[in-house]
Amino acid sequence: MNPSQPVALIESLDYEGHGVAHVEGKTIFIDGALPYETVSYSSYRKKPSYENADTCAVLKESFLRTTPRCPHFGVCGGCSMQHVEFSAQVAIKQRVLEDSLKHIGKVGAERMLTPIAGPAWGYRHRARLSARLVEKKGGVLVGFHEKRSSYIAEMSECHILPPHISALIVPLREMIYTLSIRDRMPQIEVAVGEKLDILVFRNMDAISAADEAILRRFSDTHSQPGRPLQIWLQPKGPDTCYPLYPLDAPKLTYTLRDFSVEMPYYPTEFTQVNPEINNVMVTRALRLLDPQPGERIADMFCGIGNFTLPIARSGADVHGMEGSEALVKRAVENARHNRLEHKVSYEMANLFEVTEESFAALGKFDKMLVDPPRDGAVQLLKALTDDTAPQRIVYVSCNPATLARDAGILVNTKGYTLKAAGIINMFPHTAHVESVAWFEKTGPCKSRKEMDEMEAAEAAAREAAKAAKKAREAEAARKKAEEEAERAAKKEARRQHYLANQAYYDARNAAKSDSEQ
Repeated sequence: MNPSQPVALIESLDYEGHGVAHVEGKTIFIDGALPYETVSYSSYRKKPSYENADTCAVLKESFLRTTPRCPHFGVCGGCSMQHVEFSAQVAIKQRVLEDSLKHIGKVGAERMLTPIAGPAWGYRHRARLSARLVEKKGGVLVGFHEKRSSYIAEMSECHILPPHISALIVPLREMIYTLSIRDRMPQIEVAVGEKLDILVFRNMDAISAADEAILRRFSDTHSQPGRPLQIWLQPKGPDTCYPLYPLDAPKLTYTLRDFSVEMPYYPTEFTQVNPEINNVMVTRALRLLDPQPGERIADMFCGIGNFTLPIARSGADVHGMEGSEALVKRAVENARHNRLEHKVSYEMANLFEVTEESFAALGKFDKMLVDPPRDGAVQLLKALTDDTAPQRIVYVSCNPATLARDAGILVNTKGYTLKAAGIINMFPHTAHVESVAWFEKTGPCKSRKEMDEMEAAEAAAREAAKAAKKAREAEAARKKAEEEAERAAKKEARRQHYLANQAYYDARNAAKSDSEQ
């Protein structure tokens, strides 16, 4: 241990998986540290009230710590929690959700659901790998970015990818190096379907006939019996991708077994990366939603219909809304593919700009499922009134902080009770927290005037807190300046005392010398 490095006792983990400690009044977020550990650390970012740091040495180890399986862990940015025992990862994420609801939303669930946890390894069926020609490394690198870096980790395997995809990393490096555009192919999109695997190569320049032949041979070499490896090219944006070889491959699909729904999709379209957990997540969300024949249900941020079509299987009428035109088009096709077009309708809309009037224009919904991106659904939920608010809302979230904020809106201003919530371990060995929450309408919404007054009071409280913080910082700066001035004055006094003594002795010695002469 370097004695100059500070030491901290880790108290908890934040929602990104960093160890949290408090040192001399500052919050320190330490990557690689676990609760109950004592670590030395090195800060890479310093702010007035907090610091971000890396663990240098574990001085007292937590019982939660385990040996990472992957040799690239700690360098590769793909995983952040392989050093945490798997069951502890799930418990930590559940605690993150509970703490977020309590501290951000000021709410608590009547019941915490049992966490959903699936396979620990080989779960990732969708990934975006980077590729870069690095001659000093001996060729092309293929993999995820290094932690907090634009550099690509030098990888030979990846344990969160299916084994047969992990086994392609080294052959991909070797194959891309033989292409004429090896320095113009920065990205490979991986999609693992039920009947085939797809690699989408982002080609910045046109592919020559010789390069096409190399890609075809790669497909032939690495296809499995009854399971082709299909090569796609993407010359520009995601909408420009197209299959190169083989052209007679089956469709890319996943199946929601509990609802007899098959979902075709394009390799660049959003789908959940963990199909096994997605299946369980959809089942849990629908059990909470409890759709009934004849009910009118909204599916907000519906994507390609991951929840819409299972809801429709219940006999309910479902209206899906989504901001992407391409995803709406795919959702319509999937409804037709599953012969559910008579039970669903879709609409493209910006759900981040919903108003009370635009939501009311949709008509009354009995229930609503919400599955927003990381930013949450704050504008949509603020638009609810007593006339339009559904009796039940099931909220699927990929960000516990925005779920907690939105839960606070529903419970504290819209008359809902948070009946249940729990996490879904969609991304093992990462700090990513997927969760689901069930809200039931049990009281009235606050009026617009009450909402405005509440928001004004909250804004005033935030400004007061900022002012108080500035006052504390100013007082601390004043005291520090006074202490520094006092130290400087004492130092100057000592210097003057020394100079006076020196002058006295110099004068005395000079006088003595004169008298002796």
